[in-house]
Parts: sequence; structure tokens; C-alpha cells
Amino acid sequence: MRMQRLQKMFAGTGSVFWVTAGLSAALIVWGVFFTANFTVVITVTFESIIANLSWFYMIVTSLFLGFCIWLAFSRYGKIRLGKDDERPEFGWFSWVAMLFQAGMGLAVVFWGGAEPVTHYADPPFGEAQANTTGAAQLAMQYSFFHWGLHAWGVFAVTGLAVAYFSFRKDTKGVISPIFYPLLGERVNGPIGKAIDILAIFVTLVGIAVSLGLGGLQIGAGFEAALGFSNVLSLQLIIIAVTAVAYMLSAATPLEKGVKWLSNISMIVGAFLAIYFFVAGPSILIINAFVQGIGDYVGALVPMSLTMGAFGQDTEFLSKFTAFYWGWWIAWAPFVGIFAARISRGRTIREFVVGILVVPSLICMVWFSIAGASGIELDQTLGGTLSAAAISDPAAGFFVFLQYYPLPIFTSLVTIFLLWIFFVAGADAGTIVMGSMSVGGALDPNRFVRLVWGVVIGLLAAVLLLSGGIESVQQAAVVVGLPFAIVMLFICYALYKALREDYREQEERQQGEREPEDRRVKEPVGGTSPAPNK
Repeated sequence: MRMQRLQKMFAGTGSVFWVTAGLSAALIVWGVFFTANFTVVITVTFESIIANLSWFYMIVTSLFLGFCIWLAFSRYGKIRLGKDDERPEFGWFSWVAMLFQAGMGLAVVFWGGAEPVTHYADPPFGEAQANTTGAAQLAMQYSFFHWGLHAWGVFAVTGLAVAYFSFRKDTKGVISPIFYPLLGERVNGPIGKAIDILAIFVTLVGIAVSLGLGGLQIGAGFEAALGFSNVLSLQLIIIAVTAVAYMLSAATPLEKGVKWLSNISMIVGAFLAIYFFVAGPSILIINAFVQGIGDYVGALVPMSLTMGAFGQDTEFLSKFTAFYWGWWIAWAPFVGIFAARISRGRTIREFVVGILVVPSLICMVWFSIAGASGIELDQTLGGTLSAAAISDPAAGFFVFLQYYPLPIFTSLVTIFLLWIFFVAGADAGTIVMGSMSVGGALDPNRFVRLVWGVVIGLLAAVLLLSGGIESVQQAAVVVGLPFAIVMLFICYALYKALREDYREQEERQQGEREPEDRRVKEPVGGTSPAPNK
């Protein structure tokens, strides 16, 4: 009986699971027992990437966005992510809610108030004078840029590839089968396993980065609302409690756990957005949203390639653009596989338009509400809010709440929203990492989910131990670099597969038309054979 239980516990685990679990354990041990060395290595690697390879991040993210848009409006846009007769499993609201939740729900609340006022007080690349109208417009423009189409384009590339190969080609729902058009049967050997191990490891760090930010901001919320000191011990307790919650949630089916948590988070988030819109400067918010979109679209290409080459502003790149691009790439395996899991039956065009446009607009609405209101408040307070956000981004939003009616109530509602985002995102991450580590199984066993749930929580704690928000940001940039290279090959492999798929469809359709074209036509004025009597 005991042997049967062990066999059931370890069912599906193989070399990919054990190697990634071992590497993750080694990373955690390194961070806990050799914290200073861990911090130095991460910092030195990060600084080298920012100084020498920021250009690479800028180029590849723009390529990913362009590739997705081209696919959606090309002849391949009508190809379905599944069989030709399949239709979507989830409705639009639940689908978008889960996409947004997995993609950046927690992070949007974290940076929604902090980023715009930071850019207002310290404009990117010195392109405007601080604390002026020009700085305010630039602040909204860059906030839209960082949370708009580029981010979701990164997610869409991996999601499209995984969904296409999983549901149309009936492969395992992991990264390695995507490379079949390039590597052939070698994807089933050591090369394929290495690709999956890298994807899992990158995903682990990406999720841990988000949980680290979540622990920082929820701690700041408790300090603002209840007077607790936002020290490391409180942040670690928050992560521990949340870890228990998301592992319990991960034990439920996807359509119950993540789906319902995502729907709840969207409803609570909408409530807060409406509250701030009504209580805040409503007309300014609308104007900022409209003008922000215009400024963003008009400057999209220049911003995508701006490096400040002569007198490079490495501080801005490291804290914002390069950090975000690295973070989104680190998120890409997780969000991609999760997005694929909930997108079966949609066409490529539906998928791309849905994942690019709708979540981007949600982010822009939130940044318009929190950002425009925060900038106006900072003008009134003489820089108090921006100073708080620059000093501690996690506390920026809760400082903002103190100047609105019912600050304790709204702080508690925000903490609840953050925690729901926290739990649902980590729940989805646990399921995805479990699936990736056991060969793409849609429902990995509880032991596998438990292992990854514990590892995610521990790594988030390690990042906080090693230096708080700076270490969190640095880790995202470092692990995103190797997977960015992998994603370039994903684009090429997907293109090759789609081209072959389209050619086969054309041949099938031509074959179906041939019998009709070859029918012998009666000559004009001729007589038909008499029917049999």
C-alpha cells in the first residue's frame, strides 16, 4: 500500500522535473546561506547586461510585437488553435480576466500609482523638465509604453506557439515541441529537455519576482492601514500565508480556482477604478487617457528604440524599460502556456487581438486613473507623493490613498485585491510549472504542484532577503536574456509550421474542388441520356 502511494506521488516525474527541482533547490540554498555572494553575482551580471545588452532587449521585444501583428492580419490569421471545428472553451470576460490575471494583475496595482509620478518628478532620458506639463504628458506616455502592446506581444508569441502545437498538432503542452520544425526528432532528446529545463527555470524566477513585489506592497498596505511596520519579517509572513492559500487553490480544477479568483479580482479592481474616477479629477483622467493614447501611438516606434545613446541613461533603463522587458520575457513561458491552456478553439487573429488590445487598454485605463490623479495630487502637495514613490515604490499607491476619502477602507480593499491577484497568479504559476515539469500534463499531481508551490514561495523570500526591490528587478533582467534568444527561434519555428499548415489546407481544398471541375459537361443543345424505366 505504501509503495503504491509513493508510485502515485511520483507519477509522471522524470529527468526534467528532478533536474529543475534540484537546480531550484541549489539556487535557494545559495541565496539563503551565501546571501552576500548571491547578491553580488546577480548585481554584477545585471549591470553588465544593462550596460552592454539593453539594445538587444529593445530590438527583440519590438520584433515580437511586429511578428504577432503580422500573423494576425496575414493569411495565417484564420487558422484555428485547435481542430477546424473546435470553438472556445471560455467566454470573453473570463478569458480576458484570466489573461490579465496571469499577465500582470498584481504588478499593475503595484506600479499604477508609483510609475507615473516617478516619471513626472524624474522624466525619462531628460526629455522634459521635471514637474511640468511636458513631464506629466511624458510620464503617461511611458507608462502606457511599458504596460501596453510590447508586454502583451511578448506573451502572445509563446502563447500562440504553445497553443498551436498543442491543440492543432497534438503535441505536449511544453516549450520543446515547438522546435520540431527546426530540430526534428531531436526535440525528444537531451536538447528538448534542456529547452524545457530553461523554460521552467525562467518561469520560476519570473513568478518569484511578482510574488516578491506582492509581498512588498501588501506589507506597505498593512503599514498604511493598520500601522504595522513593513519590515522583512512581515513580508516573509505574507509570502508564507499566501503560499498556503495558492497551494490550496491549486488543488482545485482550473475552471473553479483560477477562473473564479480572476473574475473576483476584475470585479474588485473595477470597483476601485470607478471609486477613484468618481472621487478624483474625472475630466483630467479622461483627457489623460485620450491624450496618452495619442502620444503613445504617435511615439511608439521612437520609444521602442530609444537608448539615449549619447549619455545613456542606464538608471532609467535598469529601473524601468530594460527591467520590464526582461520581466515580461521571464514571464513569457508561464503566461504563454497558461494563455494557451485557456485559448483552445480561438483563431490566431482572435487570440492576438484579444491578448494585445484588451489587456493593454485595461492597463491604460488604470494608469490614467491612478497616474493622472497621482500627478495632480503631487502638484498640490509640492512633490510629497513622487518623493514617497521614488523612495519606496511599494508604498507609493498607499500614500496616494491617504489623500482620498475612507483611506483605511480603500487600503484594506486594495490589500484584498492584491492578495487575490497574488493567490491566483501563483496558483496559475504552480499549475503551469507542474505541467511543464511532467511533460505537459494538463493536471499534474498534487505532489508536483506542492513542490513548485513551496519552491516559488522560497525563491520569492530569497529575493527579498538579498536586497528587496532591487534584487527582484535585477533577477528578472538576468534570467530574461537567455530566454529572449529562445523566443527568436520560437518565432521562426512557428512561422515554418504555419506556412506548411497553410499549404496543406490549400492542397486539401484544391483536391475537394477537382471532382467538380472534372465533370463532363453536356454540349450546348445536346440531349441527356434517357432515364432507366
